Amino acid sequence: QVQLVESGGGLVQAGGSLRLSCAASERTFNDFAKGWFRHAPGKEREFVSAISSMAYYSSYADSVKGRFAISRDNTKNTVYLQMNNLRPEDTAVYYCAVRSARNIATMPQDYNYWGQGTQVTVSS
Repeated sequence: QVQLVESGGGLVQAGGSLRLSCAASERTFNDFAKGWFRHAPGKEREFVSAISSMAYYSSYADSVKGRFAISRDNTKNTVYLQMNNLRPEDTAVYYCAVRSARNIATMPQDYNYWGQGTQVTVSS
């Protein structure tokens, strides 16, 4: 059974912070890159951030650079997304994903496993 479970979403006021977590059911996923995507109504699924297997490299969308930070704790099979200075336009369902490769990618089709998503709503 392959499973990715996101948590940490919720309702927050503009300027606030949230930390999303994604726990993997299989320890072998620690060998692969992980990413976060988001999907807002009326928009295509959008890349947010990704991190390599050993956390040597990370990547961010321009819209979140300087505000969000991705990290991972392989002892817990978990990847995190720290979101600071949130804006209403950050409102979306956020998805955790794992690809079958060690290095980062930014396209959804490069990822093989997906979580169920967690809702983030930022009020003005």
